[in-house]
Amino acid sequence: MSARSAPREDRGPADSHVDSQADSHGGGHLPVMLGEVLEQLQPADGGTYLDATFGGGGYASAILARARCTLWAIDRDPQAIARGLRLAARLRAEHGEQRLHLVPGGFGDMLALLDAHGVTALDGVVLDLGLSSFQIDEAERGFSFRNDGPLDMRMSLDGPSAADLVRTLPEAELADVLYQFGEERLSRRIARAVVAARAEAPITTTLQLASIIRRVVPAEKSGLDPATRSFQALRIRVNDELRQIEQGLAQAAALLRPHGRLVVVSFHSLEDRIVKRFMQDAAGRAPSPSRHDPRGLDRPAAPPSFRLLANRALRPGDAECRTNPRARSARLRALERLDLPPDGNAR
Repeated sequence: MSARSAPREDRGPADSHVDSQADSHGGGHLPVMLGEVLEQLQPADGGTYLDATFGGGGYASAILARARCTLWAIDRDPQAIARGLRLAARLRAEHGEQRLHLVPGGFGDMLALLDAHGVTALDGVVLDLGLSSFQIDEAERGFSFRNDGPLDMRMSLDGPSAADLVRTLPEAELADVLYQFGEERLSRRIARAVVAARAEAPITTTLQLASIIRRVVPAEKSGLDPATRSFQALRIRVNDELRQIEQGLAQAAALLRPHGRLVVVSFHSLEDRIVKRFMQDAAGRAPSPSRHDPRGLDRPAAPPSFRLLANRALRPGDAECRTNPRARSARLRALERLDLPPDGNAR
């Protein structure tokens, strides 16, 4: 991250976060809240764990260093899988056994991806949501407007790109995307400007789009770049990130053995709301039905199958935020599966 004073791309309440994961053997970035992740996950010898968002392998390396366990890792970015295979080969050469296994795909499909390898139960799952530093630092991936690059934003390198959306979405639909996924209050103004600009010339690069947005959105006192929320929105829409999170949380919980733990690090309010609601529901913290609502009043609530490991989200310490400014918006939530009831039916 540049040390010069400039409009910030990855800061603020709706920041376009990067997760700062990196291969601990030389990626140059730091895994966010690594100590807290390990404390909540509690990897143990002989266990089987899943890093469902491998990224650069920062969490994976730390988990394998903490315990003599088996770790599966999922990522839909082919470049992340390639990095992971190199790390797995190096670890095997160093320790004489294969403990890291890479699986290409999206974490929203983890049940099927792991089942194909005969893995049906886990002792822990970690999810670090959003982008990796590798993705945002590579201009050709099109996630960032710090450097010019093609307007791409695809994590899996296939399917429609951000440029495709900017080129084809009707004005009203584009405004809805910016508002829903970027919480951008000026979404209609931006959509109008984009549609006008694309009528003159195709919008194909990150700086081209950022410039259009900056012309119609005032600078913020916080220093947050006016294009940040719109870039976040397009990225989420291109990669269907919120649906992936909802599916991934449910499937991770289903895979956990008794006393298995799910640890999730999120970076903006859209992600955190989904994680918070899911974990509260799983732990039986959902609001009770109204006494005026006849639905469900005659059905006794089943005992919860999970417990929250902390009532509130954990936040990074001041020292980490000074060392790694990209960590400052992180929130960590964690859940533990309880012993299954005698009938074996989880809630």
